[in-house]
Amino acid sequence: MTSPVLDVRRLSVSYQTGRGTLRALRNVNMTVQPGRIVGIVGESGCGKSTLISTIIRLLAPNARIDGGSIEFMGRDLLSLESEAMRALRGDGISMVFQDPMTSLNPVMTIGRQMTDIQHRDNRSRADKLARAARLLERVGIADPAEQLKRYPHHLSGGMRQRVAIAMALMTEPALLIADEPTTALDATLEVQIIHRLRQLQQDFGCAVLFISHHLGVIAELCDEVVVMYAGEVVETGSTREVFLAPRHPYTRKLLECDPGRIEESTRHLPVIAGKLPDLVDLPKGCVFRSRCDESIDICARKPPELEGDDHCAACHVVGQ
Repeated sequence: MTSPVLDVRRLSVSYQTGRGTLRALRNVNMTVQPGRIVGIVGESGCGKSTLISTIIRLLAPNARIDGGSIEFMGRDLLSLESEAMRALRGDGISMVFQDPMTSLNPVMTIGRQMTDIQHRDNRSRADKLARAARLLERVGIADPAEQLKRYPHHLSGGMRQRVAIAMALMTEPALLIADEPTTALDATLEVQIIHRLRQLQQDFGCAVLFISHHLGVIAELCDEVVVMYAGEVVETGSTREVFLAPRHPYTRKLLECDPGRIEESTRHLPVIAGKLPDLVDLPKGCVFRSRCDESIDICARKPPELEGDDHCAACHVVGQ
């Protein structure tokens, strides 16, 4: 078996707050194999953003890595010096953010930004512009040479996101991280971006870590899925297995809340009763127990471990 592009083991991250230590991530395990698209899904506050911020080493000043390891192409990211990590961002690991207007410079043309991102390349400016135009064409933007002269506000939301994807792929990274890149788009554009991203991933051969709260997007795009809840990984497996035969009660409830599964008209959308646990004052045992309909005695005493072969779940009930 080939070595993984990204291998996260027992990663724990906390934030120092006025109320005390907020344990944002606890013993997170995750692997991304070459050429695969891995989706991370979960409610707001489950730790998705903290996880990717830790991977690229851009954490808030009050954050602390309490333990674990992150290996990228065999290199331990947590032990790299700042200069080495900075060199790795963009070349080895690229990122597409949720809102392209926050990642594109509003006072610089698209062409200027796409040539500046090639600053490590010794090609001429003309060659860099030609390469940028080719990338824009590959992401589905018509008349790319003309679009390079425009500013971000001249483009639609879908075109701006395509530009952001083209810029992320320009260095042909081994790992592309996409942080909810379709959230700000309407449904039609969302489908187009998903299909385009899948095609580009196959063309470039990079691995993709795709973060989303949209279950339909995860089902359409990803080969594997990681389900997170309150800072922990509660279920992992192939997208088909997790969606067709979910093992963790949280995953089942999450799927039941998907509007795409509602067959009859209703004024009330399904929700998961209860609320996320306080990460400053974590409950004993399973963190999902207060919202679970299937909990048993051991759930109140002992946190479950993520167990299984290819399809894993952190649940005492599954274990029995």
